[in-house]
Amino acid sequence: MDFSFYGRIEEDRLVWFRSGLHAILEEQGHRFVPEPDDASLIINLVDPLQPRPFRRKAQAVFVVSVTEVSPPFGGPMEKGYPLLVRSLCNLLIGLVEEGHALPTAHFVTPEQGHYTVEGNLDTAEYIRAVYERIRPLATSRLVLDNIYDSDLEEHLWKGDEITDSIARAGRKLNKLKLLPTPFPMEKYLTERDQRHVKLLYGIGGLSYGNLSARLDADRFWMSASGVDKSNLREVGRDILLVKGYDAERNGMLLSVPPDVEPRRVSVDAIEHWMIYREHPGVGAILHVHAWMDGAPSTEFNYPCGTYELGLAVADLVRASPVPEEAVVGLKNHGLTIVGESMDEIFRRVEGKLYQPVPMS
Repeated sequence: MDFSFYGRIEEDRLVWFRSGLHAILEEQGHRFVPEPDDASLIINLVDPLQPRPFRRKAQAVFVVSVTEVSPPFGGPMEKGYPLLVRSLCNLLIGLVEEGHALPTAHFVTPEQGHYTVEGNLDTAEYIRAVYERIRPLATSRLVLDNIYDSDLEEHLWKGDEITDSIARAGRKLNKLKLLPTPFPMEKYLTERDQRHVKLLYGIGGLSYGNLSARLDADRFWMSASGVDKSNLREVGRDILLVKGYDAERNGMLLSVPPDVEPRRVSVDAIEHWMIYREHPGVGAILHVHAWMDGAPSTEFNYPCGTYELGLAVADLVRASPVPEEAVVGLKNHGLTIVGESMDEIFRRVEGKLYQPVPMS
């Protein structure tokens, strides 16, 4: 992946940090390009008082914002998340002086994840540890395009018993308080920037999490991105039918009713497609920003909507003793739970799910 830098670099710490990142990114095989618009990975060095965003021109671009933050950092919502949102990035790194030779690097994700690289390492170990946190972005491929066909069978225009089961599950998640809401971006972003965030990486929805259920051998229903999962009603807008993945166009194929302006399907559709395709016995999949003790986890914190996250989850489902009942952890993110049906999934995991997701 090509990388570039953007933003101010006057402060000594940021100059030093940029130099270290530049060296290790090239060491790991990434190519530096001087023009940010030509890069797929942008390191944006921002002023914490006026965090200027890099306005990417394509979806398949990841942005890491780096800034100095005065101590104490606090939790992710106190200082980190507002900076993440205002700088329109996929990952925020806040450098905080905490009594070590090097600053502690606080990482904050759109899912409200928070983890650190401590400043008590030597310089080479520190920069390598920071790179390992960035590597999932630097090596991932987003699958965000939706390709719509108005070919949904008429008898499915109003949904069926399967879409009803998804709607019931969404209401149940709400009652269990397992639909955390994204941070209120309207506090920090203009209406234009809110639209930009929703278009690029979908953190502007009304609740996190998604649900899907198989219709037949090749197709499955799935909740839309950016909708209230406790109020899933309309086919084509709240729940969509996924019929495949087009590798050449790198997009999900959707069947929608005519005369409906469809919403986008959840960004995790590629992951669900991989699982349904490989495991005919899987009838439903639930993704929640919660945790369950004993769940095997992906090794890296891949971003939502990437082909690599889908592969990592599919590998763990395959390795499960009973793949049709797998519970898979997404590192620093949440759970993907598969089962025969939505009702069966809830019977199996109810009372075992908890928040917050442990970070590492």
